[in-house]
Amino acid sequence: MRKLIFTFLYCFCAMGAWAQQKPQYTQYIFNNYLLNPAITGIESYTDIKAGYRNQWSGLDGAPVTMFFTIQTPIGNKFIQGDPMSQPGSNDDPMSRSYVQDYQAAAPHHGIGFTLVSDKAGPITQNNYDLTYAYHLGITSNLNIAVGVAAGLASINLNTSQITLENALDPAIANGQNSQYKPDLGLGVWAYSARYFVGVSAQQVLPQTLFFSSNSNYNQSKTVPHYFVTAGVKLFLAEDITLLPSVMFKYVNPVPSTFDVNMKLAFQDRFWIGASYRHNDAIAGMAGINIGSFLNVGYAYDHTTSNLNTVSNGTHEIILGVMLNNLYKVVCPRRFW
Repeated sequence: MRKLIFTFLYCFCAMGAWAQQKPQYTQYIFNNYLLNPAITGIESYTDIKAGYRNQWSGLDGAPVTMFFTIQTPIGNKFIQGDPMSQPGSNDDPMSRSYVQDYQAAAPHHGIGFTLVSDKAGPITQNNYDLTYAYHLGITSNLNIAVGVAAGLASINLNTSQITLENALDPAIANGQNSQYKPDLGLGVWAYSARYFVGVSAQQVLPQTLFFSSNSNYNQSKTVPHYFVTAGVKLFLAEDITLLPSVMFKYVNPVPSTFDVNMKLAFQDRFWIGASYRHNDAIAGMAGINIGSFLNVGYAYDHTTSNLNTVSNGTHEIILGVMLNNLYKVVCPRRFW
């Protein structure tokens, strides 16, 4: 009887309906754009971010995720500034006056691109998506945005990393080790100066995944992933804010899960935070905004599940660049 290494990895790496199929992020609050395309173009500058996540370090074949995102607004009024897009002359978004004088953003469009590469064991999935969003002020200080992400997902099986008793195992023999599938995501995002609420869905179009010409082994499918995120900004002092946030995630048939985050920001220069992921991990985070061009965030997850006996924890780092930043924004105004 052949070894079941491939079957285990197939399910473990989330290519079947047994587990989460999309990568998870500890610093989702630093780049919610990865989860919700409605955020596309939310700021007045071109936002570029790159990230690396080494999950369960020390465990051979554990997930490694890399991503690159870029998104920018479209609309002269929003980019060049008017009373609806930039309250005051250049108010610090950390200040109480900014919150008190905040007005909804001028109606505008946003476009962007995301590249996410997720490798777990012998399976690598790359997602290439273009994103679009439309932002509209529905009250004097409340915005709502709707967005879509569309592109391709490529799935590759590296058979050289699989050990089998039977080299012609029918589960992978004569199959397509590389395949492309359509990818679609949708989202809605409501935001003001003090709070945000978002609902999104990824991998909306279920696809059959197969690495064999034998139909008996082609039972794995992608499944939609649903996210609900929310957060509120609380002033502890003029230059200190606390941002509690939560993310609920639903992937059928896996039990629903949630993350709870706390982010404490000092002026508009640096922040620290903590996170709890239900039945999985606790994490510490820190970040710094270097001028109006560069920002960096780092997170370390301590595994609390049974994997903590073989895992050295998870490391995640994000590097952000703000281009065409005409207002010299140091701390994102609407990107939290």
